[in-house]
Amino acid sequence: MIRRRTFGLLAATTVMASMFSQASAQDWPTRKLTMVYPFGAGSAGDVIGRLFASRLAELLGQPVVFENVGGAGGMTGTVRVAKAAPDGYQVLMTGINALVFGEALHRHAPYNAATDFAPVVLVADQPSVLVVRSDFPANNLREFIAYAKANQAKMQYGSAGVGSSVHMACALLNVEIGVNTTHVPYRSGAAAMQDLIAGRIDYQCPLTPIALPQIEGKAVRPIALLAKDRIPVLPDLATAHEQGLVDFDVQAGAALWLPRGTPAAIVRKLHDAAVAAMETPSVQARLREIGATVATPERRSPEYLQELLASEIMRWPRVIKAANIVVD
Repeated sequence: MIRRRTFGLLAATTVMASMFSQASAQDWPTRKLTMVYPFGAGSAGDVIGRLFASRLAELLGQPVVFENVGGAGGMTGTVRVAKAAPDGYQVLMTGINALVFGEALHRHAPYNAATDFAPVVLVADQPSVLVVRSDFPANNLREFIAYAKANQAKMQYGSAGVGSSVHMACALLNVEIGVNTTHVPYRSGAAAMQDLIAGRIDYQCPLTPIALPQIEGKAVRPIALLAKDRIPVLPDLATAHEQGLVDFDVQAGAALWLPRGTPAAIVRKLHDAAVAAMETPSVQARLREIGATVATPERRSPEYLQELLASEIMRWPRVIKAANIVVD
């Protein structure tokens, strides 16, 4: 009799907990959300994240606090969300590549990119662009490759640090064209860009939102968009694909993620709100201004984002090994 009562109490408790969880998910959100961006202020993802945090606050009816949580190549902020309660109040805004790089470059990464997050939505694509110092002796990708092969021992490229998207884009380019130039890591992408403008390094592969003002101001020279398709803000810049590197494509897909185990109803609510934000004309206009492209409707499902993550996890270890990238 006692055993039956115990089982009955356990069953009732489980049912009540499930009902409470479902009710909480249906009511979500009832308080402010924190959107964590695992890098410093001023980067391309920072601009996109703040834009979406503002619009999501309007759509969800609750404040969305945007917080830069940099450190450890993006892992500090990423781990914070991975370890957060799966209640929908800690949201990660980061590129797919950033998740992959952090794990691939560290033997004992404190998170598993494939399993520790609930994918919500791919927000926007940000292609990388190959830019060189203004007096660099090449005007297109063919000339750049020829010069790099002949002068690779003395050439240098800059980035925002080992494992950053800028670093990995140039590393992939080097592997594909068969050169081994010197990587110079900086504390930030802005510092690397300043040295490129000053002519102290030869080239860089920043995301378009960062490169665009320098290109428009003719402080640096664009060589190729590192993508398959051209973008409206740089209509005359030929892609690497067009210039002979067939299917070459390096894009930082900005996306939203929640901790693993977040109720499906919350994931769906955040997904729907994010899609509504993506459809907002002012949001689309601002993204176009900085060279980012809103994800097309067929690429917005959580399932698509998970598949895209899986493909990137398979892609980058080969590049890291071939480029001999080591994290101290």
